[in-house]
Amino acid sequence: MSPCVHLIDDDEAIRDALSWLFQSRQIVVQSYASAEDFLAQFVTQQHFRGCLLVDIRMPGLGGLGLFDELINRRCPLPILFLTGHGDVPMAVGALKKGAWDFLEKPFNDNELVDRVIAALAHDAKRFAVAASLDDFAMRKQSLTARELQVMEHILAGMLNKLIAEELQISMRTVEVHRAKVFEKMGVKTAGELAGVLSGNK
Repeated sequence: MSPCVHLIDDDEAIRDALSWLFQSRQIVVQSYASAEDFLAQFVTQQHFRGCLLVDIRMPGLGGLGLFDELINRRCPLPILFLTGHGDVPMAVGALKKGAWDFLEKPFNDNELVDRVIAALAHDAKRFAVAASLDDFAMRKQSLTARELQVMEHILAGMLNKLIAEELQISMRTVEVHRAKVFEKMGVKTAGELAGVLSGNK
């Protein structure tokens, strides 16, 4: 699913107004009439990107109940709550549990859009990091057992001759393995290799 604002509110007028607001700012929005409607379509965190904008008071599960359920499902998306004045203490409690932000009704359109854009940017960064980690894991998994051994020795700062002696193989074989390690890990030097590995721990 493409990144978007997942708007969850039982008030149809609010859903329509906010959908129009986001669309006027070129922000993709998907609306739901209840927490249950959203959960019925929420498959896994990998299929959903963007952020959630949730009314804190709704019939049925409600905003806080949805939040607890998404915590249980390890949903990483930023969640913003729309609250009435009397709901502020509940919203503050949700922030302590990891909610992204809350806006008190009536809210300023520009402020709302700015906070949503920040939440979308946060999720985009999270997604990019996750994709990088997945790519790194696949690259490392492609290394043979011998290439992994050679890589460990390269990272220890050992020269090809010493690696050959340590592993009891020819220096030419070490050179071949070294070239394969660099190729598979997408680097050109031992320094770059060390940087890639330290950045993905």
